[in-house]
Amino acid sequence: MGTWALDAFGNDYAMDWAQDLHEYKTLELVETTLDNVIDSQEAELEAPFAAEALAALEVIARLQGKPGENDPATAEVDEWVAACKKKVTPPLLEKARQALDKIVAESSELRQLWQDSEHFTDWLADVAALRGRVLGQDA
Repeated sequence: MGTWALDAFGNDYAMDWAQDLHEYKTLELVETTLDNVIDSQEAELEAPFAAEALAALEVIARLQGKPGENDPATAEVDEWVAACKKKVTPPLLEKARQALDKIVAESSELRQLWQDSEHFTDWLADVAALRGRVLGQDA
């Protein structure tokens, strides 16, 4: 995986996912992406699914008016969010919570990859900040 930053869109999987987002007028891709993580029956959650889910979670945060740092690379995502008139529902937030839990679990390949790097603590902090923006500070 080509990774160049800690944030949700700092890798090839997430940027490819973001390009696909423009083919949708609803939150279908966001929900399906979270379902891929939640419904995974593999012993280890594969890194591509986790990386895409972090991008989907970032979209949810932005839809709630809680974007992360301004990033020129996400301009197209921001345009999609601005055009999207869909509301984030409680069931979608519950899926977000479940997906976040699996992404940071010991059985997450993405977590393991970051754990093997010198930036693991920073990545965990970034995911925790995303969790706070999606689910609220007490989440």
